[in-house]
Amino acid sequence: MHDAEGLRPTTDRVKETLFNWLAQDIPRARCLDLFAGSGGLGFEAASRQAEQVTMLELNPKAFAQLQQNVTALKANNIKVIQGDALQFLKQQGTPHHVVFIDPPFRQGLLAEAVTLLEQNGWLAEDAMIYIETEKELQVEALPASWHLHREKTAGQVSYRLYERQ
Repeated sequence: MHDAEGLRPTTDRVKETLFNWLAQDIPRARCLDLFAGSGGLGFEAASRQAEQVTMLELNPKAFAQLQQNVTALKANNIKVIQGDALQFLKQQGTPHHVVFIDPPFRQGLLAEAVTLLEQNGWLAEDAMIYIETEKELQVEALPASWHLHREKTAGQVSYRLYERQ
């Protein structure tokens, strides 16, 4: 991955833990990778037989690299969209089974992303929602239907998996 300002790929350790948590949920799932960055989460989901993975990335260099990787891998189950994730979520959505939310740190993007996902039909009834944040951020004001399934901290990162019920 080319260096893109602010890009902070999910570590292999965190990714391994997350996909162990999601082992039964990924096959045949529709996945949405907001703030895709290097695409590590989306590519991992695709490699584990997700039906479809949609990646959103605003940074032009990161987007171009994602496109190149999709082409090189012949990953027909991945769609990459260049654009602002929050603007994208403002449209009426198609329900997704697994959503990855790993926004740039300290930019205040999480709360609006959560609201738009819930309001605009982006989540399947039993969706699993992964949230990765800086350790010090308190995740508040989540919808009542989101129940914390798993939670861990690694270094300066906190990561949580919620189940929509």
